[in-house]
Amino acid sequence: MFLVAFGAATLLPGGSEALLVGLLLSERYLLWLLLLVATVGNVLGSLVNWWLGLYLQRFQNRRWFPVSPVQLARGRLHYHRYGRWSLLLSWAPVVGDPLTLVAGIMREPLWSFLVLVSIAKAVRYLVVAMLTLGWLGLG
Repeated sequence: MFLVAFGAATLLPGGSEALLVGLLLSERYLLWLLLLVATVGNVLGSLVNWWLGLYLQRFQNRRWFPVSPVQLARGRLHYHRYGRWSLLLSWAPVVGDPLTLVAGIMREPLWSFLVLVSIAKAVRYLVVAMLTLGWLGLG
């Protein structure tokens, strides 16, 4: 679970929710432990993105740089508009991983990055678990 959650939070494609659902349905693991492992792995994967943002920006004019100047400018605009609170969307597909990279580029302090991303990731996994186990009464 840890490795899949870690990888899913980096800029590499992947998802960890399906594995979490499968492990929950197997009833072989403690709920709180699965949520903790998934959250820690996913937050640490996001931390890789933050770190990349901090240190890779100096290479932005290189051909291999993964973000175009237009994408970088758009990210700065959104980050300055919504600020650190946008990190509460770091759980979201498609936009979540780039947000954590942008946070590094914008030099978001580590403490606030970790707090906001941890909240977002933990709530996402908790909702997935609740939906899987039928705790929300939607199934």
